[in-house]
Amino acid sequence: MSRPIRDVVLVDAVRTPFGKAGATGLYAQTRADDLVVAAFRELLRRNPTLSPDRIDDVAVAATTQIGDQGLTLGRTAGILAGFPRSVPGQSVDRMCAGAMTAVTNLAGGIAFGAYDVVVASGVEHMGRHPMGEGIDPNPRFVAEHLVDTEALVMGKTAENLHDRLPHLSRVRADEFALSSQEKTAKAYADGVIPADLAPVAIRDAQQGWGVATVDEPPRPGTSLAALAALKTPFRAHGRVTAGNSAGLNDGATAAVLASADTARELELSIKARLVSFAYAGVEPEVMGLGPVPSTQKALAKAGLTIEDIGLFEINEAFAVQVLAFLDHFGLSDDDPRVNPFGGAIAVGHPLASSGIRLMAYLAKSFERRPEVQYGLTTMCIGLGMGGTVIWENPHFDGRTS
Repeated sequence: MSRPIRDVVLVDAVRTPFGKAGATGLYAQTRADDLVVAAFRELLRRNPTLSPDRIDDVAVAATTQIGDQGLTLGRTAGILAGFPRSVPGQSVDRMCAGAMTAVTNLAGGIAFGAYDVVVASGVEHMGRHPMGEGIDPNPRFVAEHLVDTEALVMGKTAENLHDRLPHLSRVRADEFALSSQEKTAKAYADGVIPADLAPVAIRDAQQGWGVATVDEPPRPGTSLAALAALKTPFRAHGRVTAGNSAGLNDGATAAVLASADTARELELSIKARLVSFAYAGVEPEVMGLGPVPSTQKALAKAGLTIEDIGLFEINEAFAVQVLAFLDHFGLSDDDPRVNPFGGAIAVGHPLASSGIRLMAYLAKSFERRPEVQYGLTTMCIGLGMGGTVIWENPHFDGRTS
């Protein structure tokens, strides 16, 4: 029996404000699953024509799936958010690309016809669960030299990327980081970022209850001089600093996807149409190169070239990783099509949540740029991978960008 492949659309995407991980961070006394619940409830509030009983599956990603990030979050967070018991759920892990993978996995189900409407999500509470907590790597990785030990420390892989591509200097990395801070500050001032933030009730044992409504990590007063003075924690006289990297953060994201027909039936918005996606592997020691082959694969599957892409949302795990992507595809460091609202260096990167944050930013750009037909979201992934999703702008008016 043959069946048609259905168009998959992004209906909506939201996130909690991102916090700084640690004992004094925004969410130090807030549970990870409660962050997911806040994002879920905001999605339903923003989409009143979507009855929760129409949700066919829920996938929540987390890199460290223990404690309040364990117990099959897709199911437990759905119940906590008030979804009907008939709505199933699952957990996903592809390290930093967890939310991206939750989206693409569920999108495949929509395209195949198994689902009509789904909710994808990602969360990371790095304050409660530092990356790598509780893991037990197989000793063969070291004994058989399968992977260099530096591959297990993301900051060291970024230093390795600087080594391999020495023209990507610390100065260029710092300049890119400053730009991310400045663009984020402008996006806040213009009301772009706050529009998609789900407020979160937070608790402090001394100060009582409060509400998180803005991101904690941005440093709007950053200067090149201040960035140049920062230490290089991963290597003496290195090039990777806290200023030209994403921080350790807490936060959650969530998105509704649907078949195009179902979105129209339920009178849901359509913010983007999924065109293609791809994941690729690279040497774990230079995992920042991952977005290059994943983008090449995604473009080939879509029958497109890099020249067809009018907007880029690239996760800024490290500035050098973004610069490597830009250099490979012949894009300038200050290309206005790249991360127009800033990125993770400023706003934060709570690991598994960030893929949907990229999609939310791209959707905002699509609304403002009807002359752009295609955009992409891409990110490097721990242990040497990359992921890319190509999207079509539903507001495209046929003009030449």
